[in-house]
Amino acid sequence: MLILEVLFYIFIVVVIIQIVYYGFIFGNFSFSKEHSQSHKNISVSVIICAKNEAKNLKHFLPSILNQDYKNFEVVLINDNSKDKTLNVMESFKAKHDNIKIVNVKPIEAFWGNKKYALTLGIKAATNDFLLFTDADCKPVSKYWIKEMSSAFTNTKTLVLGYGAYKKKENSFLNKLIRFETVLTAIQYFSFAKTGMPYMAVGRNLAYRKDEFFNANGFMSHMNIRSGDDDLFINQVATSKNTTTCFSKSSFTESVPETAFNAWFKQKRRHVTTAKHYKSIHKFTLGLFYISQIFFWILATLLLSFLFKWEIVLGLVIARFTLQFLIYGFSAKKLNEIDTIILLPFLELFLIVSQFFIFISNLTSKTKHWR
Repeated sequence: MLILEVLFYIFIVVVIIQIVYYGFIFGNFSFSKEHSQSHKNISVSVIICAKNEAKNLKHFLPSILNQDYKNFEVVLINDNSKDKTLNVMESFKAKHDNIKIVNVKPIEAFWGNKKYALTLGIKAATNDFLLFTDADCKPVSKYWIKEMSSAFTNTKTLVLGYGAYKKKENSFLNKLIRFETVLTAIQYFSFAKTGMPYMAVGRNLAYRKDEFFNANGFMSHMNIRSGDDDLFINQVATSKNTTTCFSKSSFTESVPETAFNAWFKQKRRHVTTAKHYKSIHKFTLGLFYISQIFFWILATLLLSFLFKWEIVLGLVIARFTLQFLIYGFSAKKLNEIDTIILLPFLELFLIVSQFFIFISNLTSKTKHWR
């Protein structure tokens, strides 16, 4: 049949595209080595924006205050919380003289906007080197600040780190969340290494204060509720000023969602920013996602009709072999090797989920950041 012949050649093109991404782009991170950096005694401001996070601050803030680093302060931003977040912050401040509290009151122009709260926190920071994480995050080691700050140089003023999610045994959702997190990290680390940085995660990100003020802060996208991390990096990051840090001591770990509905809502909020990326980044990321969809659809269709099945099966095996290799090496770097077991199922489920997230965002708007 002519239609199957056409689909067969489209499938070949799709496989080639996937091989280019996995073999030539993602391989930049997968096969890279983390170069040891000399530790620097620079003064760092750790910035945490919290909204109704009293419980998490009690649990996770000690792991930041107990970091093995001499010169750092912790800027705690209370973004109009309705619980006892401010009380918790003040109780920690009474015991630690390196804590600074910024209590944000809502104003109509920036109501519900995390970027406004973060801007006030950045302005209040004493130090030029800023390190960001979330209230529900903890560093996996006491050397987090030391590792992330050591990546700064005279020219590298933005440092992209890895923010993991806590593992939960016998949970498909937990593996899906961590698989998506690893895949995202592979992409932003790899593109940064090829000289085209496009995003970062606010759970583990550092940059110099000058970068923020030279870009006029978040003003170019202040009207977009999400994107204090990825949109800002998309705006200011270049091949010259951006570097990565993925030593195991530099990771942070967050509390993952435990219900599909909550995770779905979270991802809806996160992906709303992608349409505001630079055109080259939207094209590059979009092409990868589209090639994933067509790989699964065309492979299933051609094999079901047994059309040139020997060639199709060979291409499927080649693509999965390369994917397992690249993903496996990357997951090992990021301490997520257990997610490789269900890789094809997780990939397919994620592709379908992303499609429904895209449709949902077209039909309704997401709410505030908390």
